[in-house]
Amino acid sequence: MLSASEKKRYQRQIHLEGFGEVSQEKLANARVLVIGAGALGCPVLTYLTTAGVGTLGIVDNDVIDLSNLHRQPLYTTADCGKPKVVVAQKRLSAMNPEITINAYQTYLSPENVMELIADYHIVVDGTDNFQTRYLINDACVLTGKPNVHGSVVRFSGTLSVFNYTDTAGNTSPNYRDLFPVPPTPEEAPSCAEAGVIGVIPSIIGSMQAMEVIKLITGVGEVASGKFLQLNALSNSQQTLYFDKDPLNPLNNASENFIFETDYATFCHQTQQLMKSITVTELKALKDQGADFQLIDVRETYEHDICDIGGELIPMNEVPNSVDKISKDKQVIVHCRSGKRSGNVINFLEDNHGFTNLYNLEGGILAWAGEIDPTMEQY
Repeated sequence: MLSASEKKRYQRQIHLEGFGEVSQEKLANARVLVIGAGALGCPVLTYLTTAGVGTLGIVDNDVIDLSNLHRQPLYTTADCGKPKVVVAQKRLSAMNPEITINAYQTYLSPENVMELIADYHIVVDGTDNFQTRYLINDACVLTGKPNVHGSVVRFSGTLSVFNYTDTAGNTSPNYRDLFPVPPTPEEAPSCAEAGVIGVIPSIIGSMQAMEVIKLITGVGEVASGKFLQLNALSNSQQTLYFDKDPLNPLNNASENFIFETDYATFCHQTQQLMKSITVTELKALKDQGADFQLIDVRETYEHDICDIGGELIPMNEVPNSVDKISKDKQVIVHCRSGKRSGNVINFLEDNHGFTNLYNLEGGILAWAGEIDPTMEQY
């Protein structure tokens, strides 16, 4: 039964035709786990909180950075440096003290994913990397839970509901049915590499929240077996319909599938053989006046904010700038955190035979944190 304050708080939803107190009570009894408290997680969490979902779980291990704020409106400038889950839990609880919000300050991994999702009815994927997306999908399939997926980049976004079991007992396709293999980093750049307009994750995240509400209440048609693609620049939307893949490796798989899968290798994230250098070692080379080349593969706007003296060759310009990169001396490549520079090194080694490249561990963030705390960060 809804309390008097709940009836008042949710009265506009309760008055909806076909919704009523029954649907509101279903929301109150639901448990939803949101993985990722970033660009997609912020609108998802906000609207599920205000809609009255009884228990929300938040999984994230990142801290708030100034560069997050244009697309993550749960946070403020004063929150920079604080854990996202801690700030989100506090802010959401203030929005609606009548629900329970559980915070899990951790990275998702094969070791903890099954335990984390065990107590929840629905999982929302608000992550931004393929390694975690496949892990979330696999765990949801193996435990029979629906997976509400969203992704964003530049001016576009996508939405789908995977592994949904309808009232007749039919289960919809999952992420691996649509994407049997992940794209390479060059084929699918991250938001950090390609950018994203802040409005897009708010739109897609709100749509994800709506799918969760439909899953819980049974109101409306769930976006299962559909892949919605939204382009904000052309104000267009198209829907791709897809079916189950008989070759999907999850068909009849056991729970051990997760532990037997090397997600890093599968998603092109392995860099075990890559040479690297720490910011302390780089500073020593600078102080010694050593002969080496330092290359910055960030974007121009990032370089304008702060730099450590590297030659600017943005990542997307590297294929046409190979002749600018020395093969005769040590070359140190850096970006903001070390991810893009690692992708650049993989590309150069695989396609152009470089053997003298070193990735700067932690990128310019590590330099600001360990060498020059006065450096303006972004």
